[in-house]
Parts: sequence; structure tokens; C-alpha cells
Amino acid sequence: MDHLNSTHVRTNQSDFSSTFTHQVLPLLYFVICIVGVCLNGVAAWIFFRVPSDSGLVVYLKNMVVADLLMLATFPFRVAAQLDLGGWRLHVVVCRYTAVLFYSSMYVGILFIGLIGLERYVKIVRHTSSSSTSTSTCRSRLGGVSTLHLLQSVSFARVLALLTWCLLLFSVLPNVLLTSKPANEENSRHCMQLKTPLGLQWHRVSTLFSVSLFWVTLLVLAFCYTSIARRVYQSYRRVRCNNSDVCRKSNRSIFSILVVFFVCFVPYHVCRVPYTLSQMTGSDFSPDTRFLLFQLKEGTLFLSSLNVCLDPVIYVLMCRTFRESLLRKLSGRERRRSLTTAQSLSNI
Repeated sequence: MDHLNSTHVRTNQSDFSSTFTHQVLPLLYFVICIVGVCLNGVAAWIFFRVPSDSGLVVYLKNMVVADLLMLATFPFRVAAQLDLGGWRLHVVVCRYTAVLFYSSMYVGILFIGLIGLERYVKIVRHTSSSSTSTSTCRSRLGGVSTLHLLQSVSFARVLALLTWCLLLFSVLPNVLLTSKPANEENSRHCMQLKTPLGLQWHRVSTLFSVSLFWVTLLVLAFCYTSIARRVYQSYRRVRCNNSDVCRKSNRSIFSILVVFFVCFVPYHVCRVPYTLSQMTGSDFSPDTRFLLFQLKEGTLFLSSLNVCLDPVIYVLMCRTFRESLLRKLSGRERRRSLTTAQSLSNI
């Protein structure tokens, strides 16, 4: 594995940094930070000016908040990877911003699962067979089934609050128990800053978070398989397989599934062997541990890409968001045209 060793920029035997993690990844994170701030800034500006008239809108608004929190950690990550802040910045990353990054990521994953359930209820289980379009955010509370509560605004807000509280309870001890005295030697290794109880809690919270992901994946697989079957049956009845309406409906339904698989599945597949290498490092060779670290960092970047792809979901899935965005853009274009006309008339 000489080609791997040639990329090392290790400062000690347990440092698995490389040209990829020290030079390439910081640039990529910087780019998606700028793009993500612009896209999610617009999304927040629009979303929080429209009413929460359905459970879907509530879940999407919370996804915007999770993405903004994740974006707030990127400058710290970039600076630490470029060694711009000294060893004390690495301590800040270990104790605070890394915890915020992961908690925001798993909050977003849970809200994707809730959106999948809401779409399943609306399309598959809704009592009105005439309401099969997914291009609107407005939904009715049909029947008294517990599943239909997912479309209720009040119930969606309760679920959102419970989701944030659940993740806060899981990750807050990781902040409090990363409390060993820090110095230049141990600052780059977050596990060395944890107390013995902190190490145990880190393992438990990691297993808990990863379990949430796999459960969410199973839920999405069930929901979207059922949705695909129902949509296909509807298409056959109305003979619209090749129409623009059907293609748009497909895009709006399955866009969130594509983002989920592209961003989160590779990281969690890679995280299984990587976590094992952390817990039982003696069973893995240094080159294997180095390779797993590079894969983990690369797939973690894919997870970070969701801050740029989530706004695409808002446009495709939510008609309220899409219409508000178009109104804002058309209004701005109209004002620009009037300003130009006035300027020309003054010449």
C-alpha cells in the first residue's frame, strides 16, 4: 500500500490525515458552505413567511433549521482541517461543533423519515382516492386513524419537538463528558478528550444514531414501495404513463428518496467497519485503519451535501414553497424592469 502511504501527512502514528483530508476536503466544504448558505437562506426566507398549513410544511421547516445548524459547523471544520486555529480549535470541534454537526444530520434524517410517512398516508392510506397528487403541501386530516395524525399540523409540531428533544438528550452528554484536560498532543483525537463514562456514552449514542438511520431506511423503503405501487396503479387507470403530469409527480415523490440514498447510505455503510476499527483498533492494520478513515471522511462529505440538495426537495415537493419562490422571483424581475424603464425614460 505504498500509494496510500505516499499521501500521508501524519504527525504521529495514530494520525490518519492525508492530502485528501487536509487540502481537498476543506476546499469542498468551503464550496458547499457558500452554496448551502445561499440556498438555505432563501429557503428560510420563504418558508418562514408562509403558514404551516400541513404537517409536511412543518417537517420541511424543521429540515431547514437542521441544515442551517449543520452549515454553522462548516467554518470550524474547514479551519481545523487547514490547521488555521491551532490545537485549541480542534478542542472546540471535538467538544461542540462536531456534536452539533452529527445531531443536525440525524435530525434531518428523522424528518426525512417523517416526510416519507406523511406521503405514505396521503397517497396510500388517505380515505379520499381523488387526492393522489404530491405536488401540494395542503392536506386534510382524514378519518381518526393514528397514521393520519401525521398530516395534522399540531401533531407534526409535537413530533418535531420530540425529535429535537430526543437527539438533544442523546448528544448533550457527548459535550459534557468530553472534558479531559486538553493539550497540543491529544487535541486532535476526540476520543482522548473523553472521560471513561464519555467513551461508553459515545459508543451507546453512536449505536443509537446509526440504528435510527437504519430504521428510517426501512421505513422509507416500505413507504416508497407502497407509494410506487399505488402511483403505478393510478397511472394505468388513467393511461398517463408518458404525460408531463406523471413525470412531474414522479420527481416530486421520489426526489427525497434519491437525496437520502445519495447522501446518507454510503456514509452509514462505511461507518460500520470504521466504528469497529475505533473500538478494536488492534484487530485492524494501520493501512486498513487509514483507508477506513479516508472512506469515512469522503462519505461524510456526501452526507454534508444534503444541505445543498434539500432545497431541491422543497421546490419539487411543496407547492406552497414553489409558488412563493416564483412570486418572489417574478416580483423582483418586475421591479427590475420598471427601474430599467424609468432609467431609460430619464435619458
